Amino acid sequence: MQAAGKRRNLRGMHRSQRSAMLPAMRWFTFLSLLLSAPCMAAAPATVAVAFDRQTIRPVLAEGLADRTSGRAVTADDPVRIASISKLVTALGVMRLVDQGKLDLDRDVSDYLGWRLRNPAFPDRPITLAMLLSHRSSLIDGGELYLIPLGVTLRERLADPRVWDAKHAPGGDWFHYTNLNFPVVASVMEKVTGERFDVAMSRLVLKPLKLDACFNWGAGCSADAYRRAVVLYRASGEVARDDLRGSPPVCPVFLADRAGCDLSTYRLGDNGALFSPQGGLRISMRDLAKIGQLLARQGQGLISRQSYARMMKPVWQFNGSNGLGEDGTASGFFCAYGLAVHRLAGKQAGCRDDPFGDGRVRYGHSGDAYGLKGGLWFDPQTGKGLAFFTSAVPVDAPTGRSAFLVAEEAVVERAGF
Repeated sequence: MQAAGKRRNLRGMHRSQRSAMLPAMRWFTFLSLLLSAPCMAAAPATVAVAFDRQTIRPVLAEGLADRTSGRAVTADDPVRIASISKLVTALGVMRLVDQGKLDLDRDVSDYLGWRLRNPAFPDRPITLAMLLSHRSSLIDGGELYLIPLGVTLRERLADPRVWDAKHAPGGDWFHYTNLNFPVVASVMEKVTGERFDVAMSRLVLKPLKLDACFNWGAGCSADAYRRAVVLYRASGEVARDDLRGSPPVCPVFLADRAGCDLSTYRLGDNGALFSPQGGLRISMRDLAKIGQLLARQGQGLISRQSYARMMKPVWQFNGSNGLGEDGTASGFFCAYGLAVHRLAGKQAGCRDDPFGDGRVRYGHSGDAYGLKGGLWFDPQTGKGLAFFTSAVPVDAPTGRSAFLVAEEAVVERAGF
């Protein structure tokens, strides 16, 4: 009733006063819904870091990184940032392109050492550019992109459930698919002779001086384990990363009752192990550094040519030519490059502007284990935001855009 009363009272306010109150009200509404959930004992952990081409500035840090110890969350605490990992993986690919080790338009079968084809389109090769832009004709088939140690990528891709029999690779059909990235990671392992997490540390994370890693593999310091953000579901149940100061017993996905012996792993056999599609652990301060790199057109890490290729949308929504991860055309995805999502599409059916100002931004969203996150920047001004909020209910409401009220509230409260 109080919230309703506040909405009624807005009518008598000056427009500037209403604008000042709306972010707080949006957050208040989301928190009210969240805290009314059964067994919910604490507010979500929320962190946001604003940046431009020269500076980084934490603007929000609320809630607990670890409810058991009572440790407050900060901008320096690493969190599993979900699908924003895809964008970072693409930076590793582009470094290898610059080094002449990868060709975005070459049949990936040449790198894998075995023939990769959609059974319904056996004459159509699949390239890295198709995989990175979700136009490969692979689909997740539920959670088949999770490939445990001991199962090979080749075995998993022999399952007909991971192929779209109606749409050929490389066309104008977009289907957001996590499974694309284990293929990419396997290719990277083949050409580098390194495990994916090791290669990404060498190619991207260490050159940018980031205390970050994929699946708690190579690259994270002992301090990162101590500072890890525990991800909770809206129910209060631990979802991921309750490390208690120590690295996980096993950093990779295992089948039931399987042992964690990585010594027998053959490079390129299973690029899913270190979760290239979602397993990056990184703080929001360090994620903002990646945003700065992109706002500077990749300067210092990748060539201008690779930056331009990565950022340019190769797919745009026309109202009927693509599906999101949930299998619907909700207007969330309207333009996509090589693991880069462009916001604020003007075409019919697009609802991809959580900032609400109509400005074009680039970056990527993240959504897994109760976390919602984003890395977005304006290429004109160089200004951007790296953020996450956790313990978001699976049925949380969408806002004025196809993004959730929870995400829009963070953006607004961060001053965007």
